Amino acid sequence: MTRDGVAVWLGIDWADEKHSWAMRVDGETRVHKGELEHTPEAVEQFVSGLATRFPGRQVAVALEQSRGALIFMLGKYAHLVLYPIHPNTVDHYRKSAFPSGAKSDPGDAALILDLLYRHAERLRPFHPDTVETRTLQLLVEARREAVDDKTRYLNRLTAQLKMFFPQVLAWFSTPDTVVVGRLLLGWPTLEDLQKARASDVANFLGEHRIPESRIETLQKLIADAVPAVKDVAVLESSVLIVRRIVRQLETLREAITEHDKKIAALTKSHPDYGIFSSLPGAGPAMTPRLIAAFGTQRDRYATAAAIQCYAGIAPVTESSGKQKWVHWRWACPKFLRQTFHEWAWMSTKKSSWARSFYDQQRDRNKSHHAAVRALSFKWMRIVFRCWKDNVPYDETRYATTLQKRAAAKTVEIHVQKVKGFTKFDGLSC
Repeated sequence: MTRDGVAVWLGIDWADEKHSWAMRVDGETRVHKGELEHTPEAVEQFVSGLATRFPGRQVAVALEQSRGALIFMLGKYAHLVLYPIHPNTVDHYRKSAFPSGAKSDPGDAALILDLLYRHAERLRPFHPDTVETRTLQLLVEARREAVDDKTRYLNRLTAQLKMFFPQVLAWFSTPDTVVVGRLLLGWPTLEDLQKARASDVANFLGEHRIPESRIETLQKLIADAVPAVKDVAVLESSVLIVRRIVRQLETLREAITEHDKKIAALTKSHPDYGIFSSLPGAGPAMTPRLIAAFGTQRDRYATAAAIQCYAGIAPVTESSGKQKWVHWRWACPKFLRQTFHEWAWMSTKKSSWARSFYDQQRDRNKSHHAAVRALSFKWMRIVFRCWKDNVPYDETRYATTLQKRAAAKTVEIHVQKVKGFTKFDGLSC
């Protein structure tokens, strides 16, 4: 976007109910300020008013949001050019203007406007990806959130069972199963389970595909078990808590299954499925996450280094005078970095060169995570080229390339004795 095509420069400090805005009309020096209600009707009236006032011209809008209610609401207007700004950028810009730390919503709106007006060339306009890709991006993140929620509830369930019914944790390998949840709903305490008829318990376990030999062992363990506590207050409260957690876990399992079905369908129909499904260790879990990580806009990243830095895989170098410090990147999309990190480790189980590279890093006294990040850094260059050229990954082809590079680097050193001294005659590759 050129500066000539912009009629209005607008900075918005978004909030939950009201957004502060600062506006500068092209050709004017005055900054207009105001508030905008966070309702579709108020936004429609405000944006339509700008379109009527400046017909056929663009409005540049900057806000501290790359995903959320406001930017999604503004995204439907064709005459708006949106510039998402990282909160850290605004924070540092504010500190440069106000070292005292003074802060207000109208003041932040004016700062965002100033940043947009003076440094628009340093900001990247928001260009949404395809509907299929954006849907996949939202779903894989939502699925991970559901999995994290399930992990939290499982930890709570484990802690509660340790308090009053620890035998369940010893009888089953994990509480994250349907049989454990149904068992706790039917017989929430050891006393309830011991009072139940043995045939009813056996039938219940059989319905959940527990082998007969295992059923006999469990029945003996149930009969010999001793209650951990007999405090009525602890037992009654724990039963209610466990029932709530078990039902929440059932809901989360169903939601994750629904997410998986939708993600699988979108992944297989995606135009880049052939590229990312060819990667070693990707599988049904990581393929959709890798597709979502790269997206379909080939001009979004000019080089592999661009996505390596954006994803937080590339290290950061800080130097001042004689001091130099290299550390991992803190400001980055955490889920994106997690995607590349997890997949790089999975690739070591399917790719021989990836495993060899990881082992080399470990032999150099690198930690597990540092070695995986180094492998991920290397993988991203490879995948970037496949993504740019729209070709699947070929392990055999890459292994052949590695062998050629290794052969080209082979160096022979010619040594001869001259008057009792060792002389290096030359090097040849």
